[in-house]
Amino acid sequence: MGQKGTKLSALRVRFLGKVIKLAMAKPSVSFLTASFLLSFLVGFGYYRIVVTSFLKPELGFVGCRPDGEGSWSIGIYYGKSPFTLSPIELHEKKINVNNSAWPVANPVLTCAHPSLAGFPSNFVADPFLYIQGEMLYMFFETKNTITLKGDIGVAKSSDQGATWQFIGIALQEKWHLSYPFIFTYQNQIYMMPEGNKKGQLRLYRATNFPLKWALEKVLINKPLIDASMIQYNGFYFLFGSDFTRPGTEKNAELEIWYAKTPLGPFIQHKQNPIYKFNKGLGARNAGRLFIYQGNLYRPGQDCKITYGKKVKLFRVEKLTFDEYEEVEVELGFGKNPKKGRNEWNGNRFHHFDAQQLASGDWIAVLDGDRVQSGDATWRSLIGWLSFGFVGVVIWFLGFINGSLSFQSFNYSRVLRFNPRLNLKLRKLFNGFNKHGCYIREKINPSKTWLGLFTFCVFSLICLVTICISVQFLHGKNGAETAYDYNNIYSQFTMVTMTYEARLWNLKVYIEHYSKCESVREIVVIWNKGAPPDESKFDSAVPVRIRVEKVNSLNNRFKPDPLIKTKAVLELDDDIMMTCNDVEKGFRVWRENPRRIVGFYPRLIDGDLVYRNERFARGKNKYNLILTGAAFLDREFAFEKYWSEEAKKGREFVHENFNCEDLLMNYLYANSNYSYNNDNLDFSERIVEYVHPAWAIDTSKLSKVAISRNTQKHYDVRTKCLNKFKELYGPLRSEKVEFGIRKDIWDK
Repeated sequence: MGQKGTKLSALRVRFLGKVIKLAMAKPSVSFLTASFLLSFLVGFGYYRIVVTSFLKPELGFVGCRPDGEGSWSIGIYYGKSPFTLSPIELHEKKINVNNSAWPVANPVLTCAHPSLAGFPSNFVADPFLYIQGEMLYMFFETKNTITLKGDIGVAKSSDQGATWQFIGIALQEKWHLSYPFIFTYQNQIYMMPEGNKKGQLRLYRATNFPLKWALEKVLINKPLIDASMIQYNGFYFLFGSDFTRPGTEKNAELEIWYAKTPLGPFIQHKQNPIYKFNKGLGARNAGRLFIYQGNLYRPGQDCKITYGKKVKLFRVEKLTFDEYEEVEVELGFGKNPKKGRNEWNGNRFHHFDAQQLASGDWIAVLDGDRVQSGDATWRSLIGWLSFGFVGVVIWFLGFINGSLSFQSFNYSRVLRFNPRLNLKLRKLFNGFNKHGCYIREKINPSKTWLGLFTFCVFSLICLVTICISVQFLHGKNGAETAYDYNNIYSQFTMVTMTYEARLWNLKVYIEHYSKCESVREIVVIWNKGAPPDESKFDSAVPVRIRVEKVNSLNNRFKPDPLIKTKAVLELDDDIMMTCNDVEKGFRVWRENPRRIVGFYPRLIDGDLVYRNERFARGKNKYNLILTGAAFLDREFAFEKYWSEEAKKGREFVHENFNCEDLLMNYLYANSNYSYNNDNLDFSERIVEYVHPAWAIDTSKLSKVAISRNTQKHYDVRTKCLNKFKELYGPLRSEKVEFGIRKDIWDK
């Protein structure tokens, strides 16, 4: 170390010595220092243990940032009529096996689409369809991450909306744009976006569809919001909202204009404004008006609780130049989702555009959001207020134990330029100290039991508030969202096996996992006893009880034609983990659908002795995944397990009531189930591990679990390994090191 380094070390030691001396000389300094360190440790520990368990990794691109307006994305629905629409995942839309999107699930368009294409976006909303033969075009608002204003983006789909390719920005102005209402008139394609900041309703014409547009004319010199147009009884009626109209409530005004052509000139309806109060009524438009079976329908937004809470649908009873009447009708879809923030439209949806296809069926695009308007702002506010409250509680604790007083600081230094204010503050705090002495005497933790109790209670409140502050400031929106693969989402079915003695476990299991975004259905294999009523479970997804005649572990992998997803998650009812970890596992399986992807790794060495995960960690390798918590390709796995080849293995499993997971690994490893993708040979590597942030296995606490006696359980499984080697040969599964993924999900 050089002379300079020696001097720096000496200065550090001298500074540390002064701090220690100051802390010993002034109890207030030592108390505040200790409180700060303890608060930091609690907050940091909570962040590492709890908050990070639910956070998705940072995105590798600019865009999709938290936004006060929300996190809107877009989904697609199909139906025989606009009143029987259902989401794409219920129509079994499938993408090729390499993508493992079986079925494709909503949302089909998110902020990632424009962001990955080089157009950073915080959210996408207000979608409108333009159908051109077999090609679908979608125009929508995309909020620019950098300028924080809306532009009009466009994407196209050649597979009826299952996948979308972002093409580019169709329209961009110096002001905010949204609600790109698009239509055709006299073989020309027009767009009428909202641009109320300009104070005009403008009409644009496509000069080179879909990316080139030119201003055609200003239709109305008013800042109309969410304007839609419909041809009805020989005239074009334009519906919109002007919140600058005197005496109107925001999101509660509706007015109508009409003209002989969509190019104008437009004349005001005599009843304007149609509505001007009650923002929960549905006055503000929520998409394109449409005609079905001779009736005209108008979608409107219910903004009573929050902006864009839901869509209401109205049937127009009378529409003339002088009169307008409408009645609310049942929308038929879009009921409040049960997964809350974990679902792409779990909190609100405020726009839909329904159109009829050439086949006669209907298609619609909807937008949805996980959170209410202003959620990011409120979370930040609550976080900082909680942080401030922690400071107040720490001061109170220091005051009652005598470490702090209202004279702990020299106000004459702070306010030396204002002696009068300094004097007033000193008098005020002296008064506080005078009255506070009595309180401190009564609740001093070192003198009275009441004081000790008070100190402990407020300390606990302080620690809890620290965790609340960290959660709101760093926990983002609190949602455990699905992970896309190649910008496409999908779903899986959960399968668990149980019987009447474990019913209490099952109820907690279903309530928790049904809220995971990618879960489509939970199938319960009921092996013994009277099955429960499916309707009694508190579940956000359908629950199906499959009653078996024979109590056998082989039932776990029995082919089930009612399962509609390619992926199944076999998960024991005594294992609890976060939805975020489950979604990670599903994402990894979609990358490698020919593998067993799970959360409990094991290493089987040449001696064929079954050991726990600690052994695999010690060797830094694994070659087997326990299927009590693993994703599988149901078609291959179930058919292989129930093939004639596996018959003797199944008999051994049934006889020992154990080892069905080991048998599945042997069948995978010793089959000709090879599949090459990215130069990886799946016939060699058939397992992949995903490290859960935390997982609770309650099997050791149960009196009925087969693994409650660990050594006996391991002895049986060692016997299974030797038997399966005898039947199927050695476990030809590549030994894989931990921590080789770039995202370190397998650490």
